[in-house]
Amino acid sequence: MNSKKIKKRVLVPAITVTAVITLGFLLGGQEKKDFRLTKNLDIYISLFRELNAFYVDEIDPEKMVTRSINSMLATLDPYTVYYPEEETDDLDFMTTGKYGGFGSLIRKSGDYILVTNVYKGFPADKSGIRPGDLMISIDGTSLKGVSSEKASDMLKGEPGTEAEIVIRRNGQEITKKLRRERIAISAVPYYGMVDENTGYIRFTNFTQNCIAEVREALIDLKDKQGAEDLILDLRSNPGGLVNEAVEIVNLFVRPGQEVVSTRGRAKQYDAVFRTNRTPVAPDMPVVVLINRGSASASEIVAGALQDLDRGVIVGERSYGKGLVQVARPLSYKAQVKMTTAKYYIPSGRCIQAVDFSNRNEDGSVGTIPDSLIKTFSTRSGRPVKDGGGIIPDVTVPSDMLNRFATELYMQNMIFDFATQYYWSNPRPPVLDSLKITENDLDQFTNFLAEKKFSYRTDSESILEELTKTAREEGLYDSNREAMEKLKSGLSHTLEREMTLYRTDVTELIESELAGRYFYDWGMVEYSVTRDNQIKKAIEIAGNREQYASLLKAPTGV
Repeated sequence: MNSKKIKKRVLVPAITVTAVITLGFLLGGQEKKDFRLTKNLDIYISLFRELNAFYVDEIDPEKMVTRSINSMLATLDPYTVYYPEEETDDLDFMTTGKYGGFGSLIRKSGDYILVTNVYKGFPADKSGIRPGDLMISIDGTSLKGVSSEKASDMLKGEPGTEAEIVIRRNGQEITKKLRRERIAISAVPYYGMVDENTGYIRFTNFTQNCIAEVREALIDLKDKQGAEDLILDLRSNPGGLVNEAVEIVNLFVRPGQEVVSTRGRAKQYDAVFRTNRTPVAPDMPVVVLINRGSASASEIVAGALQDLDRGVIVGERSYGKGLVQVARPLSYKAQVKMTTAKYYIPSGRCIQAVDFSNRNEDGSVGTIPDSLIKTFSTRSGRPVKDGGGIIPDVTVPSDMLNRFATELYMQNMIFDFATQYYWSNPRPPVLDSLKITENDLDQFTNFLAEKKFSYRTDSESILEELTKTAREEGLYDSNREAMEKLKSGLSHTLEREMTLYRTDVTELIESELAGRYFYDWGMVEYSVTRDNQIKKAIEIAGNREQYASLLKAPTGV
């Protein structure tokens, strides 16, 4: 009797396993995937219910689900991101460039919130709030200890709503009453002539209808200011909407030309985008500036103009993002920004980095083995490569700050001195009259001393390690004189650094003040004539022979 019972108990699981295996054979490929999805979702829900009912401590369902979603998405690409309802405004801002608020940038500074920039003509600007002001409270709620993210949420709101903000300036507290507006950040913070023949457009984001701003700037430069060639500056432009990229290319390319195609697993996202309008400047020489921060739609524009031999690309290899994202709605007004396809530019190459883990510190394309790189051809037969990012026709490294200037910037010494200077000196009549004098630099040196500014050079850090190792190995005492002499020779003083790097410090201060007195437009205009990459672009744009040779295919051997 017992043996029969045992046989029955063994037999039932065997039949169940057989049934599941048989079901697996009967199901098609898609049915198998659907079954696996349903099975695992059921496991997840049942697990969550058990935790919620019986775990020893109270759990936060929303927090746990959000973490699990983010962990799941982390196994995919870096651009597929979940946005709960309270964060969907951030996604809207990424695509439209618009939000309800006051038109300022902020960051945490000590216990409070520091205003770092205000946009011209918006509520913060019109109310007299300026960079360097500390926000103390909003609508009676103290901002002490509040994160910049939380403060940003408190400042945003429906257009037309009001807020009372208390700021601290030069030790005094001032109350400001502001009315929120629909803030639309310009995609073209600056355009103008950089010499007699060359127009320049700084273009920062591919948001909805940014084409209108770029077209207006191009027409003004060409038809009113006499530009015969153009520099389109896409450096550090993170991209945005694909259709806007196509429209930008169409400004320079005649109708019917393929700009980009997208291909994904879901066929609904497969598409070919072509130019379909009469271009504004079909024959104007164009030089496009890119760097490691130029991504996505920026790379479509630069890559398409390169593949069509319609423009010369100058600068540094671009970021390497060849993936298309689409915002998909979820339950309870949440959204997911999901990668749905890869895009391919006219030569057939995809500029997506071949390995997400193979990145520089800033996220841009790192070293790529030659075995993973393929060669394609532009319309004229020039060789171009894939593997990640757009490789410029002319490589020009970015201007690099020396260590002293970098530390001044990173420790906010430049920003804080500019705030002090701004309230002590009247606005110059024109940007060209903004000049930092020797007396101003002496005041800055005293300012640094008062702030107890300090930093360690790389040489000093290495020497410290060498000294430590020498002591551990018992070699320091026998080489004390040499080590002390080396230490004396490598040590730096504030006066020496200010003398050695006077030009760099002057330009940093003047650039910050250009933004204070003349907003973003002034800061960009100030930098234009001092930028080595722009100087090279001007040279190429103005030299028709050099420009044409860079677009010509190499002669066969």
